[in-house]
Amino acid sequence: MAMSFFDQFASPSYLGIPLIAIAIALPWVMYPTPSTRWINNRLTTIQGWLINRFTSQLMLPLNVGGHKWALLLASLMIFLITINMLGLLPYTFTPTTQLSLNMGFAVPLWFATVLIGMRNQPTVALGHLLPEGTPIPLIPILIIIETISLFIRPLALGVRLTANLTAGHLLIQLIATAVFVLLPMMPTVAILTATVLFLLTLLEVAVAMIQAYVFVLLLSLYLQENV
Repeated sequence: MAMSFFDQFASPSYLGIPLIAIAIALPWVMYPTPSTRWINNRLTTIQGWLINRFTSQLMLPLNVGGHKWALLLASLMIFLITINMLGLLPYTFTPTTQLSLNMGFAVPLWFATVLIGMRNQPTVALGHLLPEGTPIPLIPILIIIETISLFIRPLALGVRLTANLTAGHLLIQLIATAVFVLLPMMPTVAILTATVLFLLTLLEVAVAMIQAYVFVLLLSLYLQENV
């Protein structure tokens, strides 16, 4: 039973073909295509309004050079939210519970922000490794600490997203298993447990959206330091 709890995080395959590619590509098929007409349906209008509001808030602290990342960050935000939300449906697979996928998003984007900083303003980018007013004996230690913290950033991005989604899915499965076990023996306790499960599911919906937002927000903050 303990091992079956982690079976939901195994990448599904059919006839030896991994289905994670379909799980990644499916969210883009579900979104409506904006038309060239002035008046659209309600779904397309709400979708455009939400994307515009998010993009404007995300680009607010950045200068004009950082606005080139608006399309990439908004697309990544929508992609992560959709995958996280679809993963809460029964009998589905959540690709963002895989650390390899999250690191595949975090490492190249973080490295791109570092390269932009080293190309555009190398003095400022290297100045982040040594705080102003540092005593001379502490300079080598602080440079090592700041360098390690710089390289830990992509790992923290990927692990944070993976850990939060994995913990939520495990907790939902544990409580759902407890409901089925308690239902024939103690129906009242099972109903109370099912209520907790419903509230936890609502919490996980919020976590799925918040973690996608935090992932993109931290990337924008890293970008802000280097543009």
